[in-house]
Order: sequence, then C-alpha cells, then structure tokens
Amino acid sequence: MMDIKNAIEIRDLTKKYDGFTLDNISFDVPRGSIMGFIGQNGAGKTTTLKLMLNLIRKDSGSIKVLGLDSVDDERKVKSQISAVFDELPFHDQINANQLSVILSDVFDSWDNKVYYNYIDRFALPRKKRFGEFSKGMKMKLQIAAALSHGAKLLIMDEATTGLDPVVRNEILDIFLEYLQDEENSILLSSHITTDLEKIADCVTFIDKGKILLSGGKDETVESHGIIKCRKNEYKDIDKEDIISARLTDFGAEVMVSNRVKAAAKYSGLTIDNTTLEEIMLFYVRREKGEWK
Repeated sequence: MMDIKNAIEIRDLTKKYDGFTLDNISFDVPRGSIMGFIGQNGAGKTTTLKLMLNLIRKDSGSIKVLGLDSVDDERKVKSQISAVFDELPFHDQINANQLSVILSDVFDSWDNKVYYNYIDRFALPRKKRFGEFSKGMKMKLQIAAALSHGAKLLIMDEATTGLDPVVRNEILDIFLEYLQDEENSILLSSHITTDLEKIADCVTFIDKGKILLSGGKDETVESHGIIKCRKNEYKDIDKEDIISARLTDFGAEVMVSNRVKAAAKYSGLTIDNTTLEEIMLFYVRREKGEWK
C-alpha cells in the first residue's frame, strides 16, 4: 500500500507561451478518486497534462505524481502511470499482436493476459492494422494498453471526445472498474461535463490558464444554484453574490456560488439546482458579468 494522500499534487505551476500563460495553478487529485479536469478547448488542460508528463518544461512550480517529483523521478513516475490522448500514439501499420510485443519490452510489469482480455472484451481485431481502426476502436486500444502494466494513475486527455454514447458508456464503466482498487486514481480531462457528472468524485475547473474552482463534484454542484428572476428583482441582487448573469427578454438567470446564503438573503426568489455544464458556462463568462 502506498501511504500517499494525493495521487497528484500541483503547486504554483506556471508555463508561459506567446499569447497564453498557465498562471500559477495549484490543485490535488486525491488517491483513489476520479478527478474531472474541466475547461473549454484552449483553457490549459493539455498544457497541464504535458507538464505532468514532463513532455514540456515548466517555468516554475512543482508537480508530484504518486509522491514523486515529475522531473527528478521521471522514469519511476512513468513506469507507474498511463496516459491516453485524443490521438492514437501508435504507428498505423502495426496491429494489436505486434503492439503487445513492443510494450512488453517497454514495461517491466506488462501483462499479456490482461492486455488480451481487454482486446477480446472490446472486440478488437488482433491482426488488423491500426490505420484501419475507427476512432472508437483506437480509443479502446489505447485504454487496453494503458491498463495492462499495473499503472496506479491514468491520465486521460479528452478520452471520450467524438465517441458515440454506447462506446463512451463502455469506457466509463471500465474506469469505474479500475477504481475498485483504492490505490488507483484517474485524472480525466474533458469538456464533456455529462460524462464527468456520471463518474467524477472531484472536479477542477480551468479557464484561460487559471483555476476557477477545485473540490468534490457533489459539493460543487450542490453549493451552486441559479436564481431565476425578473429584471427589476435582478437589480436588487448584490454583485458580490453573482458569478455571472444570463439576461433574457423575460428576466435573468443568475449563478450564485453559495445557494444556502443566497436563499436566506433573497428569500422571495426561486433558486434552482444546477449542473457542471451550467457552472462551467457561467464561470467562463464571469468577466463579462452579464451575457445573453
């Protein structure tokens, strides 16, 4: 048993590009959990994951993965984790049988039995070249490979994007199975919030290179709410209580981060439940304040 509390610990992480800065971000992924890493395309999700994998160099800050420094202990870290990206990293001309030979040389703990169990379970052909695979088959193949060397942490970048609902559900079920071992953890980067509603324990929202909020998924959804009111009632809501407000011809929908406090303060108004998708929508428009 590992005695670490967090599978990932990121502190004050910064990476500057021309036109984009990952700006001093910090968050933890508790061990044994699925963390949904949520944000629009271009928000900084992939940059963060590449920094964790030491594929690009950070400007400042620290990253610990499974209690190890992601740079100083890179080799040890990478032997214990698996990363799955949107695009297949394997050559189009090889097949599933050839891949098992290649990866058994890469990973000391490679398990052919586990790998072929997943290949058969996903109904993937063993001798067909990957260039002939559909997008869903390619993602299943990556996941089969990722789960076949005893990895304690899965890092997924948009792993369910572009897949049909049946394949997406199949993959989400695999993730939940993997989490049955309480030492295993998943960081799942996605802008498909409905998937994360189903399986995530925690969520971290990133927008324009900054972390907007990070915490338990249920607590995040339950603490937020949407006040639906007329325009004259909207004017009476304190600006400090508002994340942002969607104005319509009929009135306003106002996102608040503390439903209980808002219910007591604005007792005459209705406060509805919300979703991760709506929370993301209202937070990314917080700088505008009001939108349509």
